[in-house]
Amino acid sequence: MTALTGSESKTSRTRPSPRTYSRWASLVVLCAGTLMTILDGNIVTVAMPAIQNDLGFSGPGLAWVVNAYLIPFGGLLLLIGRLGDLVGRKRMFTAGLAVFTAASVLCGVATSQGMLIAARAVQGVGGAMASAVVLGMLVALFPEPREQARAIAVFSAVGAGGGALGTFLGGALTQALNWHWIFLINLPIGIVAWLAAVRVLAPEQGAGLGKGADYPGAALVTGALMLSVYVIVGSGDRPLTATLLLAALTLALFVAFTVRQARAARPLLRLRLFRSRMLTGANAVQIPMIGTMFGFQFIGALYVQRVLGFSELLTGTAFLPAPVAVGALMLGLSARTIGRFGAYRVLLAGLVLIIAGMALLGRAPADGSYVTDVLPPLLLLATGFAAAMPALTGLAMSGAREEDTGLTSGLFNTTQVVGGSLGLAVLSTLAAGRTDGLLARGVELVPATAEGYQLAFRTGALIAVAALGLAAVGLRSGRERGGADSPAGGGGSGADSPAGWSGSRG
Repeated sequence: MTALTGSESKTSRTRPSPRTYSRWASLVVLCAGTLMTILDGNIVTVAMPAIQNDLGFSGPGLAWVVNAYLIPFGGLLLLIGRLGDLVGRKRMFTAGLAVFTAASVLCGVATSQGMLIAARAVQGVGGAMASAVVLGMLVALFPEPREQARAIAVFSAVGAGGGALGTFLGGALTQALNWHWIFLINLPIGIVAWLAAVRVLAPEQGAGLGKGADYPGAALVTGALMLSVYVIVGSGDRPLTATLLLAALTLALFVAFTVRQARAARPLLRLRLFRSRMLTGANAVQIPMIGTMFGFQFIGALYVQRVLGFSELLTGTAFLPAPVAVGALMLGLSARTIGRFGAYRVLLAGLVLIIAGMALLGRAPADGSYVTDVLPPLLLLATGFAAAMPALTGLAMSGAREEDTGLTSGLFNTTQVVGGSLGLAVLSTLAAGRTDGLLARGVELVPATAEGYQLAFRTGALIAVAALGLAAVGLRSGRERGGADSPAGGGGSGADSPAGWSGSRG
């Protein structure tokens, strides 16, 4: 009896260990792959002048170094999220890492404009393949609410920190070596991440392509999403009439896709997903929230360079406090704060801090300083985003049934890209228009540039106010459930969510 009890005790102590290690090791692999794609989406921004000088890009042509990546990335996320459910999410993730890494090498050795733009487009495809299924894999790995909240906090910290870290690395590599290395650095990272993914991630059997591959619907939605991103990112470089016509065509494609999904026997996107108030509301909130943060990241870097006169490396260094603060807060406090107060309350508090940070930046003058005019709002924005993003992610994924987690992940990532592209297009267009108008009236370059950026920051604050309003109204049920019963907080099944947040899915 004693021996049996000891054996049972030993078994109970040792069985959970490999499972826990495997799940958290898998999270590290997923974060590594995601970090690589996020870094590359931002690392190129500081290197743009060097790329322009080396390859002879015109001003409008240079924008395609970014757009060529964003258009396939944003357009394919939804389709690839669904295909990940059908062919297996591990298979899709590892294939995406391979494509992304190979395309990064092509970008790094590019010697012409056409080669770089084509390689960036392939990078966008690989980035979509690797990113679209990650949240679905994470939810499947951590079905228990409190652990899931911790895992989402870690994943969100990597994503948020990666954006600002990309700005730093872009400046450091470009100044120390040359712009080619912002892409070539992905080769060793990609190889290690791919080998780790193959070894660590559990094999997964998809439902099969014959069970849900709506190819006409896929063509409609992919075309609509790609055209959406194209309309947004190029809006400042074409006449208003052309933009409106393209927007009408985009809307027609979305309508055709919706009709197709309502009638198809095996739709690509089950419209019942949008019956979840959590899923629909979280995606609606994410668009203006991410739009605000993207606008801050890009226009803030321009303010530091063009108004304060920082070098590429110093600009990257100036933004380092953001990923440090985001990482520390998300890893140390996010899951516990959400568990205590509920995802809804934490999200609202984070959005209030984001509004305050953008409002402070709205007064950044032409003769400003980094310590007084940039660093305080930078820390406010980092703190707000560290609170809001894990809470919002948890609320969004709480509305996913297990068979739809890949698709839900793809949808959530899609609204991120659309929101970021839209925010960047709107704020950069407003800033450029304001600056050009002042220059035409004889205002000097630096004051005119600063006023343009001030207008963009103030508009960003208003966009964040819209996100706060949407969250307060659309996600109110999270408050009604209270702290520990909120989706990311642990406990409770979430009556307003079809799947709940307790691991009881399907």
